[in-house]
Amino acid sequence: MRILLIRLRLIGDVVFTTPAIRALRRRFPTAHLSYLVETTAAPVVALNPHLSEVIAIPHRRGWQRVVDDVSLAKRLRASRFDIAIDFHGGPRSSWLAWMARAPVRVGYDVPGRSWMYTRLVHRPVELRPRHSVENQWDLLAEVDAAFARPADPSLDRMEMPVDPEARDRVCQRLAEWGVPDDGRIIVLHVSAGNPFRRWPEASFASLASGLVTAAPNRWVLVTGGPSDREATARVIAETRRLADTASNRVVDAETLSLVELRAVVDRAALYVGGDSGPLHVAGTSDVPVVGLYGPTLPERSAPWRPRSIPTVSVDVGILPCRPCHQRVCEPGDFRCLVGISAERVREAAERLLDTGR
Repeated sequence: MRILLIRLRLIGDVVFTTPAIRALRRRFPTAHLSYLVETTAAPVVALNPHLSEVIAIPHRRGWQRVVDDVSLAKRLRASRFDIAIDFHGGPRSSWLAWMARAPVRVGYDVPGRSWMYTRLVHRPVELRPRHSVENQWDLLAEVDAAFARPADPSLDRMEMPVDPEARDRVCQRLAEWGVPDDGRIIVLHVSAGNPFRRWPEASFASLASGLVTAAPNRWVLVTGGPSDREATARVIAETRRLADTASNRVVDAETLSLVELRAVVDRAALYVGGDSGPLHVAGTSDVPVVGLYGPTLPERSAPWRPRSIPTVSVDVGILPCRPCHQRVCEPGDFRCLVGISAERVREAAERLLDTGR
């Protein structure tokens, strides 16, 4: 049996498909499992032990995408897949699923695209407090009755194996940064995919400086995405100013790649960050995580891993405008993020650092 899995675009969304990958391999141990992903998120599944093949495609626009997709469609059709599962449901992914011409094509009942699938799963328009992993599990239930049981994070958790070469590079960088072997590392990711998920810079600086000055063996590694380099630099500068004599233990780790971030998290005592791809990459580890949720719900996108692994989700609570589709902030003041105080996040972080719970 040959099965094609499709999930394009964002890193976190690809991480959320890894429980399904594991479950499919357990159900079909001899199947050829191919995963179609865009290059930005490809590192998430590149070393996944349950996949037979990873097909990485660029995210380009205009005529270049047309050329890419026509060539890819021919390749997919020639592969003669028996089943295609579209975890995305976007225009590009649904078209590619259709062009693969698999006899069984499973996808969501998105208006205008449902005809491209042979089996449909209802996807409500509203943002429900139901985890993304569970939403994707519904697709598996259309493939085989064995998936009628609820998804279980203790059996099928998020996965992203550590690249051994990335681990070696991280060890070298930590030595260059002066981090001792017994140093307690706190990874603080300060950027997000869009402004609707960015916690205020001043809050990050207050949190980081408070954490690093509280104990002499703590080191804060500040990371950020390519689109937020200036903001990351400002957070680092302000944190160092507030940290005073502990400023040398505030490290600019922005240059870490995605696979290096996954490796450094394994060395860390704690990860803190907003609801973005790196948070979910960190969630594939056994390291305690503090996640910050503004317009999104932790019930929908908290790390999907065994409950025995310490995880704390911090949000502002109930607001009439929350959750939202992150297109326009109706109140105009991003209160779902501004309302999360640095003191509250630090309290959660200290609790995990002290007890692991």
